[in-house]
Amino acid sequence: MNLQEYFPVLLFIVFATLVGFALMSAGRLIGPNRPDAEKLSPYECGFPAFSDSRMKFDVRYYLVAILFIMFDLEIAFLFPWAIASGSVGMVGFWTVLVFLAVLTVGFIYEWKKGALDWE
Repeated sequence: MNLQEYFPVLLFIVFATLVGFALMSAGRLIGPNRPDAEKLSPYECGFPAFSDSRMKFDVRYYLVAILFIMFDLEIAFLFPWAIASGSVGMVGFWTVLVFLAVLTVGFIYEWKKGALDWE
């Protein structure tokens, strides 16, 4: 194995790192820096910080986040199928249709239960 074959990869990593640092530096130099009390306050998990850790809080943020991750991962399973759709044949096609039907039924169930409502 010749190390010269990896030179384009190394060049890409160096170039991407330089572009990233250049953009961050430009943002820091050009962008406005006017912090106020609201911007500097800690913000976490969809609600303002509170003093007592045993205080009750609303779990809607976590529910929506978990549902987003769940549906996002299920949609991510469609990408390999889309790439291989020409070689999986009709069995692969009907398998993905069943998968999408289950995904749609789950989404409708969550919608009807009100899990996606924020108010």
